[in-house]
Amino acid sequence: MNFLSSLKGIPLKRKPEVEEFPLLPLRELVLFPQTVVPVFITYKMGIIAVDEALKRDMRLFAACFKTQERGETYAAGTVVRIVQHLRLPDSTFRVVLQGEYRGLIVSSVRNTAVAVVRVEPIKAVSEEPASPEVIALIRAVQKSFIQYAELSKKVNNDTITAVEKTESVERIANLICNALVIKADRKVSLLSIRDPGERLDTLLETLELENEIFGIQKNISGKVKTRMEKNQREYILHEQLKEIHKELGKNEEEDEFAELERSIEEKHPGEEVLLKAQKEITRLRKLQPLSPEAGVLRGYLEWIADLPWSEYSADVGDLGKAEQILDEDHFDMRKAKERILEFIAVRQLVSLENTQSGIKGPILCFVGPPGTGKTSLGKSVARALGRRFVRISLGGVRDEAEIRGHRKTYVGALPGKIIQSICKAGTINPVFLLDEIDKLSSDFRGDPASALLEVLDPEQNSNFTDHYMEVAYDLSKVLFITTANSLHNLPYPLLDRMEIIEIPGYGENEKLAIAQQFLVPKELRENGLGAATITFTDEAIREIIRYWTMESGVRGLEREIARCVRRIARDAVKDEYGKDPEKPIISFHKAVDREDLEKLLGRRKYKNDVVFKEARIGVSYGLAWTETGGTILPVETSRFEGNGELIITGNIGDVMKESARIALSYLRSIQDRYEFLVEDLGKTDFHVHVPEGAIPKDGPSAGITLAASLLSTLCEAPPKAGIAMTGELTLTGRILPIGGLKEKLLAAIRNGMEQVLLPEDNRDDWAELDGDVKSSIAIEFVEKAEDAFTILFDEGIRKLAGSTKTAIRPVSLRHRKKHGYEGSLHYKGH
Repeated sequence: MNFLSSLKGIPLKRKPEVEEFPLLPLRELVLFPQTVVPVFITYKMGIIAVDEALKRDMRLFAACFKTQERGETYAAGTVVRIVQHLRLPDSTFRVVLQGEYRGLIVSSVRNTAVAVVRVEPIKAVSEEPASPEVIALIRAVQKSFIQYAELSKKVNNDTITAVEKTESVERIANLICNALVIKADRKVSLLSIRDPGERLDTLLETLELENEIFGIQKNISGKVKTRMEKNQREYILHEQLKEIHKELGKNEEEDEFAELERSIEEKHPGEEVLLKAQKEITRLRKLQPLSPEAGVLRGYLEWIADLPWSEYSADVGDLGKAEQILDEDHFDMRKAKERILEFIAVRQLVSLENTQSGIKGPILCFVGPPGTGKTSLGKSVARALGRRFVRISLGGVRDEAEIRGHRKTYVGALPGKIIQSICKAGTINPVFLLDEIDKLSSDFRGDPASALLEVLDPEQNSNFTDHYMEVAYDLSKVLFITTANSLHNLPYPLLDRMEIIEIPGYGENEKLAIAQQFLVPKELRENGLGAATITFTDEAIREIIRYWTMESGVRGLEREIARCVRRIARDAVKDEYGKDPEKPIISFHKAVDREDLEKLLGRRKYKNDVVFKEARIGVSYGLAWTETGGTILPVETSRFEGNGELIITGNIGDVMKESARIALSYLRSIQDRYEFLVEDLGKTDFHVHVPEGAIPKDGPSAGITLAASLLSTLCEAPPKAGIAMTGELTLTGRILPIGGLKEKLLAAIRNGMEQVLLPEDNRDDWAELDGDVKSSIAIEFVEKAEDAFTILFDEGIRKLAGSTKTAIRPVSLRHRKKHGYEGSLHYKGH
């Protein structure tokens, strides 16, 4: 039945001012006048309203719920008449409703079982004939609605025809609003507008917005369709091309797969790798070229084809030339250079065939402070051997997959850094530098240090298996070099697999030689003054080392020299050198002396450590090792009356706190041998402080220093000035050996110490030091703490030879004078 055509002859009833109607709430449905809509009434409130309307005049007030929870309704709605109704077996209704006029709820009728509301008609503001502006709006709305109907394809032809023929503002607005597919709140807004012009204007704006949205959707759909058609077209053309090649007796894909297989075979991998590759190529042939799995397999096979499986770089056989290259690039580093030369010598004694099958590359670990040339030494080793060089930085690496790779089932999977770097090197025997191995981390993704156990084990790395590659790769020919600033953070199993070569810090004379031979010429070249005649005096270099740098390496020294050279370059440009033909840069001369440094570098940056020139009671000087080199460790002690407590401050670690307790306990055990000016140790508190509290300090090597400071306080006798010491103290007074000897001695020399006390067991380490360090400071080797006390203090602190250990102890003459009882002896029981 065509409801729109049946409405053409229905006269519009005169709308009374206010009438009462049963309220029919609707969900997500807004009814408009002059429209006929079938509705199913399935909820209780609606069924009661229909029953009430059937008892009255068949009319209802239809309003839409504001929310889906069926609570409050909008105030604006439509008075509708029940044209047809059918009660279903489950007591629900199917009704056909005809809209009569728009209305607004004024109030509700109380004391009724049915929701009844009073409704006021929504009248137009003016009922005069349409103005030209309104007529123009009507035509614009009609045109926009026809466009909307074409785009949405959801408007029937009867509605389009009715909209085109009508000239009534009310009728055209109602028909279009009913046909629009928009949200209920926007429809209610259009329903409640009184002014015809404003209603048409809002309707036109809504239509234009919907048309624009349809246009954007159509554009997006077109692009997607174009891409799909392009992919389909490529697929069809590809299939046609395959058929053409078949007719011509060719097969492009077969040629591609055969070429891939041939490139893998030419690399001469092992039989296992070859079988794996052939299996994957067979799988690849059966897959569609555009499938994701085909891309994964193709990438995997390309990695196998790119890896060097049998390519070697020939090693340099001239031992003298290799030694010359190492000496050209680095000063000193005797142990590291000797180890590399030993490796080359062994290679010369083994034939090439046996070399490739038998000898394994060493795994070296260069340990030393920053700036000592560990990383650059790796490059120099590669140049001396004539091998390719690759480097990966392990600082901050915390994912095991960085070493072993991801399994190729993951999206974007790649081999680990080891395989990637070998592929980059292009040979099976490069020099492989694992930089900053002590900076490895670990978290829930795994422990990279444990993954390196297989890489750095000469017995296992011949069958290293990357998760991505899934086949064994031989790393035994690789010369692995690792670098670290400290070995404390490395797991013992990893440390056990490496050959440790210490690269200690440089002394002042070594830094001077490095600066004059390497750093100054390098900075002159890099700053455009290579042709000029610029020299640095030895005194100037020493001043820079002492007062502008505080390091074991030469990185800071290089920076300061570069600052000097840049300032000199600026002065040369100001004087027109290099620009004026009469002033070529080769004619520029400059000699940098110590007096020029303030102008070139500014004020001095560093002073000596906290060292007093004069001897002081309770102050002794130890030597500490850090990752950046050695330093002086002053220890201060004071005593006062208390409960025998030992207070330790200065950001001290547990091991060093234990050393202080051991030192105090040892001194208690030997109190009968020294003149302690303390009446009762049990009623005396000691406060031990190590200055520069912001810096953490720990380790056992300050034991003898702590004991000397405590003894000085107990005897009120200062240790001799200019003496530093280091050594671990035991409870029985033995002094145990320490590490980092060279760095500690360099710190003592830098701070003007005249003598250093070392443990007797470090005598062999002292013998291996360079001559310039040995000649710069005096050394005394001590085996027991009392030997050190004899050197540090005058004999006045020791008791007379005739005194023996008893239960009572005489108070010293000095103490008796102090307290005014010189002529008598005062005994204190223990």
